[in-house]
Amino acid sequence: MNYTSSQSRVGARLSPLEHRCRGRLTIWLLLALLTLPGLSGCNTQAIYGDSAYNPPVYWGRHVVERGDTLYSIAWRYGRDYRELGNANGISPPYKIYPGQVIRLDLRGSVPSGGTRVASSPRQPSTATRPAAKPKTQPAPQPQPKVTRKPDPAVDVSRQTQTVSNINWRWPHVGTVIAKFSTGGKVNKGIDIAGNLGDPVRAAADGNVVYAGSGLLGYGNLIIINHNEHYLSAYAHNRRILVSEGQDVKQGQTIAELGNTGTDRAKLHFEIRRNGNPVDPLPYLPRR
Repeated sequence: MNYTSSQSRVGARLSPLEHRCRGRLTIWLLLALLTLPGLSGCNTQAIYGDSAYNPPVYWGRHVVERGDTLYSIAWRYGRDYRELGNANGISPPYKIYPGQVIRLDLRGSVPSGGTRVASSPRQPSTATRPAAKPKTQPAPQPQPKVTRKPDPAVDVSRQTQTVSNINWRWPHVGTVIAKFSTGGKVNKGIDIAGNLGDPVRAAADGNVVYAGSGLLGYGNLIIINHNEHYLSAYAHNRRILVSEGQDVKQGQTIAELGNTGTDRAKLHFEIRRNGNPVDPLPYLPRR
């Protein structure tokens, strides 16, 4: 071996061509790292903890954790649970398990009668989160059809109103302190003031599809499935009184009002139609 020749290169200045080659090698190494499993398309807590960002999310993936349900994952990322399940080959009753990967970059479809979503080829995503948040606002939701209005002679805490074939009532009778908003400081539902321990009631008949504290910003949360189109959620509870899989009746006490995940005692209430947040006020009786 020619040691003199090898040693003469140590500490020597690189030529412009060598600089370019090393620069290109560095870029290729970075791209390779970004495409490794576990580093590509992973969503962080910032995506669903950011109050200024309004889903849906159509990139990355979610690794199922203990306590997750497909309903809660779809809720977190602003997706229709049926569409997300279809995209990932998950059929009713939508059983999932810890460690399972839910692809968010795939789009599925929902059964006839629901909102159709265009399918995309099932190819791996090599993109991470977009550099900027989408600025487009969700398409305006049609006004819900009211078929039966509340009876003014009935106590406001017991009044009901039939909208979109579901009989709704207020989940709590406190003052509305924050309304639905999709611009500025996003609020995907309404906030209702109350005292610690006040009863939180089911707004309509349904089945509990999530009861836990795994969604950032919601504290102790309950999600109820009312039919194939509508879900409702009850957040910041002090204590949850129902369990997943349980059928509940309108007006049934499902939780105690609390301040988990927030700075004051209140109920945060949401209604979602086909995965999209809608203003709850048109569904609830006037008061």
